[in-house]
Amino acid sequence: MRAIWSGSIVFGLVNVPVKLYSATENHDVRMHQVHAKDGGRIHNQHRCEKCGKTVEYDDIDKAYDDGEHRVVLTDEDFEALPAEDNDDIDVLQFVPSDEIDPIMLEKSYFLEPTSKTPKAYLLLRQTLEDTERTAIVKLTLRTRTRLAVLRVCGKVLMVQTLRWADEIRDVDFKGVNSKAKISDKELEMSEKLVESYSEDFTPEEFSDDYQVELRRLIDAKIESGESLDVERTLDEEDSEEDTGGDVIDLMEALRKSVDSTRSSKKGTSGKKSTAKKTSSKKSGTTKSSAAKKRTG
Repeated sequence: MRAIWSGSIVFGLVNVPVKLYSATENHDVRMHQVHAKDGGRIHNQHRCEKCGKTVEYDDIDKAYDDGEHRVVLTDEDFEALPAEDNDDIDVLQFVPSDEIDPIMLEKSYFLEPTSKTPKAYLLLRQTLEDTERTAIVKLTLRTRTRLAVLRVCGKVLMVQTLRWADEIRDVDFKGVNSKAKISDKELEMSEKLVESYSEDFTPEEFSDDYQVELRRLIDAKIESGESLDVERTLDEEDSEEDTGGDVIDLMEALRKSVDSTRSSKKGTSGKKSTAKKTSSKKSGTTKSSAAKKRTG
């Protein structure tokens, strides 16, 4: 990994030197556009609608247009704005961790301690863990001042940029204000359904099926050329299951879901016990054969 920023976490008189690394990466297969007729690469050009000429990137400015007025902003205009060039992550306050609404979180970054004696880093990490607090911080990334949270992630400190409060939309959906009566029995069955699906979250168990199949398709095309049976390559199965329509009987739907989940779990445990028995029999047979050989 390559550090994209270096500076210090600053709160009070405490200074913690760190480097910033992007915590995530995109795993999508990178593609580009080509001409369907001959496979030639498509290149985007910036063409001026007024003079019709192709414009180089260095000759492009930005403009604001509200429908009545257009204002052109040059590089000099942007440079005059109060964008900070700051190498500090300034701690503004410490708040209870459960007060951070996940909807506000944006991009995540890891912080690496760069001091020869990272005691201040370890102390801050331990303090945040023990107090169950998250730091609200301000930092400058690519000339833009960002609000962010600084929290503990495993053994490292992490920064996650935040959306500003006015970027969260206000909604007023009619359905959420409905006064439809929910019976105790429906609530009980719903809770049973949730309980039947309950288990610890293990992110590694899930994969991006679309990207996996896309990678397989690309590999198959590389090996076989263009004469390719796409459906056979992807092992596509037509599903006739109808998932549409309104659920008329909520109780019946919940009951069936609970029963289905229970049956599935019983089947799984039955297979496991059968496998154990088979394994035990094989083990016994192996031991018996070995005993005969030693006797012989």
